[in-house]
Amino acid sequence: MKPYKGTALTIAGSDSGGGAGIQADLKTFEAFDVYGMSVITALTAQNTYSVTGIYPVTPDFVKLQIETIFEDITPGAVKTGMLFTKEIIEVVAECMAKFKVDKLVVDPVMVAKSGAKLLRDDAIDALLNTLLPTAFVVTPNIPEAEIIAEMKIFTEEDMIKAGEKILERGTKWVLIKGGHLESKEIIDILIGKEGLWKFKGEKIITTSTHGTGCTLSSAIAALLSMNYSVQDAVCIARRYIQKAIKYAPPIGHGHGPLRHKVEIEFEQSCF
Repeated sequence: MKPYKGTALTIAGSDSGGGAGIQADLKTFEAFDVYGMSVITALTAQNTYSVTGIYPVTPDFVKLQIETIFEDITPGAVKTGMLFTKEIIEVVAECMAKFKVDKLVVDPVMVAKSGAKLLRDDAIDALLNTLLPTAFVVTPNIPEAEIIAEMKIFTEEDMIKAGEKILERGTKWVLIKGGHLESKEIIDILIGKEGLWKFKGEKIITTSTHGTGCTLSSAIAALLSMNYSVQDAVCIARRYIQKAIKYAPPIGHGHGPLRHKVEIEFEQSCF
């Protein structure tokens, strides 16, 4: 049996329905043959169509989980998902600085597919001013990017402008996901000081999209832990998410989960 290709930590909420959050992150890490660890920030009662309850973990216990992991295992990359409160965000940012995490992927989770708020209003400033400056990659969808960049996004040009504004907050890279644009294909834009990359792919018409953001950011973190460049990590992760959506099982009565265990195309050229 070969050793794992990397190690990665997810700091996020638990999805009792299994399609998003910690559950999706760990499934993704395993799909990439990366050893996964988890810090739970909140328990949610949810299924494919609703979130019926959220029970946040205390900031002190979030901190204890992180510190206990790092005392024994240093993750090759860390990703954050649902953080929910200002206090949890501040603790996570403090720990990322303490342990000098240089490969931090921040998925700025704000709203669930069902419409439930997964980030309190008073926590947005903490996310923007405390956590984003420590991030290596931030992966907002268009509604999230509009909040972070404080502008509306209707076109590819708007996506680029928003990405440039988000970079000013200190993160090294921004991946703006264009799934909400009215277009025939998916257009995602990666922006950093080194330049701009556009990624295009098939827009699959389906309701099986629960956990897509969690899964994509986890795939990027897994690949970064394996020492892929951010450009290659985004490219391979996007191909993976396309397959995970394409082969998604018909589960639930709302936005169904993805099929996380699919073949990953590592070798195919990205550029």
